[in-house]
Amino acid sequence: MDAPEPIDGAAELFALDPGVAHLNHGSYGAVPREVRRAQAALRAEQEADPDGFFLELPGRVAATRTAIAPLLGTDPAGLALLGNVTEAVAVALDSIPFAPGDEILVTDHGYGVVNRAAERRAAECGAGVRTVPVALDAADPGEAVLAALGPRTRAVVVDRVTSPTAREFATRELVAALAARGVITLVDAAHAPGMLDPQLDAAVGGPDFWFGNLHKWAFAPRPTAVLAVAPAWRERVRPLTYSWEHEGGYPGNVEWRGTADYTGWLAAPVGLALMERLGVARVREHNERLAAYGQALLVERAGLGALPGSPGVSMRAVRLPAGVAEREEQVRPLMAAVRERLGARIAVRPWAGGGVLRISAQVYNRAEEYERLADGLKGVLGG
Repeated sequence: MDAPEPIDGAAELFALDPGVAHLNHGSYGAVPREVRRAQAALRAEQEADPDGFFLELPGRVAATRTAIAPLLGTDPAGLALLGNVTEAVAVALDSIPFAPGDEILVTDHGYGVVNRAAERRAAECGAGVRTVPVALDAADPGEAVLAALGPRTRAVVVDRVTSPTAREFATRELVAALAARGVITLVDAAHAPGMLDPQLDAAVGGPDFWFGNLHKWAFAPRPTAVLAVAPAWRERVRPLTYSWEHEGGYPGNVEWRGTADYTGWLAAPVGLALMERLGVARVREHNERLAAYGQALLVERAGLGALPGSPGVSMRAVRLPAGVAEREEQVRPLMAAVRERLGARIAVRPWAGGGVLRISAQVYNRAEEYERLADGLKGVLGG
């Protein structure tokens, strides 16, 4: 497999340390220079006239929602801006009236903090949480989710793209099947905005709640996320904190936090404009091909096992040898060793039988970074 040609000038758009191979874009993203400048200008504007800035803020946040909505293929009336997916899932879960004995399903590929949020909400209501195991090499992860549904299953939390294993779980088909069974669907789309084509369609059989980060693949400042709520649920959404916008209902009631820093949200459209200039389809194709190239190298040169990938996903995962990163306490030392010895940032998730190593690809990455990782990883693992 050949690596894609680099996008001219793309690497210079970022202020990343050139001495490090940043192969973990999926965890924290990277903010382009011009987006950072835009946010700095907004902060300067705020300090020049704080009263005026905050008086105009609700309208400017609403305009930002309108600018973001096309990226997600949804109605801006159903969107709210939030800090991150962790916050968004808490809002969504808190808005569902669970009863004692109800069940929330999550999967063992789900993001740990999201699954813990489900456990906390269930404990408050006398409900339960059941974790659905999905084989790492499952051809269709949705089959395991549907097979696990029971008579008390009230809601399912499922990833659009899983964080540890870089697989697409929440397909249109799975979401439609859950809706047909009367199950409330919460889609953790942390990695979707900017990476994948719009998949919301909340007004036509889509998920009840959908939430994703803009600071991962949409070039927005951290922390910036969106929560999309289907029409039937919008009047029931409960904010985590009260504010002056509470009486106006969703989406303003979950957005307003008094004197918080909203400049990252307002700068988010600058990141979207940059993607448009680079070419959204071009960026997505480059990143998907480069991630697949990196995975192929890890298989061929480091002898690791490839986990299934999904179309359009700019991340790939491989299985580490048995005994490596099987426990949480083994993960950070391995990541630190890769950074110190190979000069690369990667993501590792503990897994029984051998941990999972995930790489990401963004326009600033180069083929030789994956080659260096693949050539040296066997030595690190052996040590």
